[in-house]
Amino acid sequence: MELGEAKRILILGCGGAGKSTLARRLGAATGLPVVHLDGLYWQPGWVAMERAAWRRTVENEIAKDAWIIDGNFGSSLELRLSRAQAAVYLDYSRAVCLAGVLRRVWTTHGRVRPDMGAGCPERFDLSFLRWVWDFPKRDGTHVKALLAAHPEVRCVTLKNRRDAQVLLRRLEGADDGSI
Repeated sequence: MELGEAKRILILGCGGAGKSTLARRLGAATGLPVVHLDGLYWQPGWVAMERAAWRRTVENEIAKDAWIIDGNFGSSLELRLSRAQAAVYLDYSRAVCLAGVLRRVWTTHGRVRPDMGAGCPERFDLSFLRWVWDFPKRDGTHVKALLAAHPEVRCVTLKNRRDAQVLLRRLEGADDGSI
């Protein structure tokens, strides 16, 4: 299955890599509805959703026929992979991801981004920066292992922003290569 044929796509990768932006652009290119997990999980004031409610929310989203879901959320990744047809993994360097987080904080600090829950304005958070720094060895390894355990899910790994642009051009029909 080519990525462009998939109707249920996961976007995974480190914070600051651009998962939400890529999801929006993929949604525009494919016509698939986009779901931002951060927007579902975080309640006003950055309060996390209760675990059982979170699982029900994810189950409701993945039961749909078509979607692009962006976000890692390891506690529900196996569940999402069970329904996904494809995944795009943004395997970017720490420097790129940290720069992405800092750029995002600089440009949207104090405002709620479209991919976030209501009442969750962008903020500068040192613990989040540490999570970004640690992602490749801790969470990234886990995500890669789960992707490998699901060979039925077509996985496209992007190593940098240029790869993402190539993918988008191909899906938008500006490039005749297949992804």
